[in-house]
Amino acid sequence: AEPPLSLSNNSAEQALQHWGITRCISHGTPSEAGSRAFAFLASFIETCRRRGASAWQHLGTDIAAARKGLQLPMIPAIPATV
Repeated sequence: AEPPLSLSNNSAEQALQHWGITRCISHGTPSEAGSRAFAFLASFIETCRRRGASAWQHLGTDIAAARKGLQLPMIPAIPATV
């Protein structure tokens, strides 16, 4: 028998699939700006999760830097694998 196959072999699509389900359940956002913000945050949170970083801590650092007029820090690097 063949092993079960996923509906998509694209890991990026699979990583964001639950965000799409959330958007569907909540009926999306009422504006284009809200949709862009939702898409950005979903991608950002998933990227941080995959890199082993706290998205909320990073967002807090970003907001503090923006309020002080400082350059925003980079998203944490992909951890090296040994």
